[in-house]
Amino acid sequence: MSEEYVKIGSLNSYSRGVNVKVKVVEKNEPRTVSSRRDDTEHRVAEALVGDETGCILLTLWDQAIDEVSVDDVIDIKNGYVNTFRDSMRLNVGRYGSREKIEEEIPEVNTENNLSEKTVSRPRFERGYERRPYGRERRPYRRRY
Repeated sequence: MSEEYVKIGSLNSYSRGVNVKVKVVEKNEPRTVSSRRDDTEHRVAEALVGDETGCILLTLWDQAIDEVSVDDVIDIKNGYVNTFRDSMRLNVGRYGSREKIEEEIPEVNTENNLSEKTVSRPRFERGYERRPYGRERRPYRRRY
């Protein structure tokens, strides 16, 4: 895993394995959702985080909601970006980590909000399978 940090302004909808240092600008109230896998109840909230190049919504689950406050500076390692309702979101995930640090980020560029930009996903025709990074491939058919 690389220790190279990137800026929020350089993220795109396919960013994986990113390390960022961000400041929490605002945090929404948590809502309750049910898991599709086992019908358990979870709390989820979104926090607007950013640096001097831009900002993005960070998805927080369960106890992470209580651990993050407005004006905290967070070091996220091995995070990823996904799209939810055609909007980009930063996630920590099960293989990533999130840690509160004492570093200062004096100014956050809220004018460049990556989550406000609409990200359209490609529509896939029947018979095509989805591939990483938007490529698609026709399924292999064996000829006899």
